[in-house]
Amino acid sequence: MRKHIVAGNWKMNNDLADTAGLITNLKKERNLGDAEVIIAPTFVNLYKAFESLSDSNIKVAAQNMHQEESGAFTGEISAKMLKGIGINTVILGHSERRAYFHETDELLAKKVNSALKNELRIIFCFGEELQDRKDEKHEDVVATQLENALFHLDKDAWSNIILAYEPVWAIGTGETASPEQAQEMHQFIRNTIASTYGQEVADGVSILYGGSVKPTNAKEIFNKKDVDGGLIGGAALNATDFFEIVNAFQQ
Repeated sequence: MRKHIVAGNWKMNNDLADTAGLITNLKKERNLGDAEVIIAPTFVNLYKAFESLSDSNIKVAAQNMHQEESGAFTGEISAKMLKGIGINTVILGHSERRAYFHETDELLAKKVNSALKNELRIIFCFGEELQDRKDEKHEDVVATQLENALFHLDKDAWSNIILAYEPVWAIGTGETASPEQAQEMHQFIRNTIASTYGQEVADGVSILYGGSVKPTNAKEIFNKKDVDGGLIGGAALNATDFFEIVNAFQQ
């Protein structure tokens, strides 16, 4: 049975003091229900977060990594470095990485390979932009992103893949796909995986929704059959809001 997962992507927010304060507030929440809870602080605070949460059920993920094991890549972080500080999960393919840093499906396939080689679990992000949706090409765009970056993998690799569908037009805009739109796309994604890997693999993959999830809409979105949780942005920076979203599975 696939997991319910709520992951908080902190992006480029929170210095060391802010990180410590937010983690202190997060640790006050004892009721995590049946959801796996993950936070992804910035690189410089990853180890601090990992240490601070070592006695907690909250897990820590990295926001990105380089595709190479090592080398002359100033400012970059490898999978091995993440593993070395106890990090076992990494976010790859976030829409902001694609847009601002020009990460392609081909590059992401290399990052996926490196992460899996180093036994990292992957939260793989993908999704269409507004024009794709208007042109009714959103399914084609999503299928292509999945196929290019993930469909070279063996079946067994999918046990270490979490998917995060991000309608780009609903990130940081205040817009949110309706619960029905989210379910429609999540079902399409699962069917796309099933067509290549079979229904058992497709049914085992957790698919998160990553488009402006808030305490006010989380329950309705999470109640959809093929929505297994959320990749949370802004609301993850407030402990109260974040745990209202986590606890939406129990309401």
